[in-house]
Amino acid sequence: MFLKITKAGGYEYAKIVHNYRENGKIKQKVLLNLGRIDELKNDPSFINLVDKLQKIFLSSSEETGSIKLFPEDVSEGIIKNWGYVVYRKLWEELEIGKFLKRYSSQNSRIKFDIDKVTFLMTVQRLIQPVSKLQTYYRKNRYFEFEEDIDLNQLYRGLDILAQIKEDLELYLYHKNRDLFNMVVDVVFYDVTTFYFESIKQDNLRDFGFSKDNKVNEVQVVMGMLVDKEGRPVGYELFPGDTVDSKTMIEILRKLKEKFCIDQVIIVADKGLNSKLNLKLIKEAGYDYIVASRLKNMSKEILDRVFDEEGYQVLEEKKWRFDREIFGEEFRFKVIERENIIKTGEGEIFKIPENLVITYSSKRAKKDKEDRQRLVEKAKELLERPGNVRAAEKRGGRKYLRRISESEEYVLDEEAIKRDEKFDGFYAIQTSKKEMSVTEVLNAYHDLWKIEQSFRVMKSCLEVRPIFHWTEKRIRGHFVVCYLAFLLERTLEYSLRSKGKELSSDRIKEAIGSMNFVEIEINGKKYLIKQKMEEKAENILKVMKIKAPKNFITYEEGMELISMRK
Repeated sequence: MFLKITKAGGYEYAKIVHNYRENGKIKQKVLLNLGRIDELKNDPSFINLVDKLQKIFLSSSEETGSIKLFPEDVSEGIIKNWGYVVYRKLWEELEIGKFLKRYSSQNSRIKFDIDKVTFLMTVQRLIQPVSKLQTYYRKNRYFEFEEDIDLNQLYRGLDILAQIKEDLELYLYHKNRDLFNMVVDVVFYDVTTFYFESIKQDNLRDFGFSKDNKVNEVQVVMGMLVDKEGRPVGYELFPGDTVDSKTMIEILRKLKEKFCIDQVIIVADKGLNSKLNLKLIKEAGYDYIVASRLKNMSKEILDRVFDEEGYQVLEEKKWRFDREIFGEEFRFKVIERENIIKTGEGEIFKIPENLVITYSSKRAKKDKEDRQRLVEKAKELLERPGNVRAAEKRGGRKYLRRISESEEYVLDEEAIKRDEKFDGFYAIQTSKKEMSVTEVLNAYHDLWKIEQSFRVMKSCLEVRPIFHWTEKRIRGHFVVCYLAFLLERTLEYSLRSKGKELSSDRIKEAIGSMNFVEIEINGKKYLIKQKMEEKAENILKVMKIKAPKNFITYEEGMELISMRK
């Protein structure tokens, strides 16, 4: 690594350059463009560093315009991230550290900085998700994490987080509501699974239907609530064999008793649409918008669905119509009905509903293609009769009909023709009858936010697979993931509100580019700021964080980016 002087446009520019070998040839990589020398001369921090560098200059080459340094006087550069201060600012605004320190002060057995340990695990999950062991090994990659953090403190931290999950979740709900005007009048709810590299079962980990198609590993089930901006409201973990529809009772309890939310519309997919769940939602005083199982409707309703009369076309300006999603043709019809629910005790519960029936040409095309694939699989099964019984009924087997006691099957043409009638049709049912079709469709269309939330957790935050083996550590791991997800979504919201919309991947790349090169010259440490991505500057601007100068002493860096509050 050396300082290189170049000329352009009548000015001299300084660069920090690194030589490397590629395919037998020496190449140069510019680590940092320092800027115009005439401007740098007025920079006190630059002058301070140059004074040190001048003492160890060896030679200057007029041909290359470079100045080389004694390797014994200058250490190898160590890259350390400082971009985590973006998340730290949100951490402080939400006063998470204050909550953790208050809990720690009330528990004399906690002998370490639970705030710093928890933040390290959280920021590592945000920037580069790894195991807790690797988090311990990589802690020095973050500026000002040089002091010892024992590996056992990370594991102990997970145990503590598991214990305080409920209180921390409630605390953050109120903080979000106060700081960011979180309005919880519509919440989106969905369920997913997270698997383990294990087959060991316990009270939490169990085998069940995996949404990751992991049939040979145990899993846990997570139900999550998010608001209209995609920020998490709360979550619950359930044993791995829990059916989606069975998670609703606990979520309703959380909304009613814990968060004290009196009025809310719950938006969910058809996996949570059971008569019991709808009854529970209404009994809690809430309303719902849920996808409906159209094929399970009565003949009376289906006759009205397939009757062309009464369908209307929405004006595009009144809702977020997307031709790429719905195609060139999109129409709707509203059917009023009473949803009759019979309880096990013989009681009858009636819920007045609106069924919003939609038809989309794009969906019709997709439904036809999906059905044709299943028909082809059914034909393949007929060529191998021995595989029919082992095949899932949800696959190609659904279009096979048994015609004899000797396990003889034929293609079920009637079932194919029956399903064909539903091509393009979709149903959404809501108990909030005063809502307009536009409002219902827009609310349900926003359900993608929670689906995207789970994708972010599973991919960007890499919650899965999980390598902890005790229930308390598993629960603590999910608290860390929840904190990381909260910070990520809050940052996205802050950027979006300022017209700087960035995906979680782009944010991670930008913050990952905010690094120092730490060097030691004659026993004194200096920090050289690496070139950041353009998006990183946008993030700093929105978050009102002043970027460090190109050259600062280690002490100046400690003062600028201090975590000691």
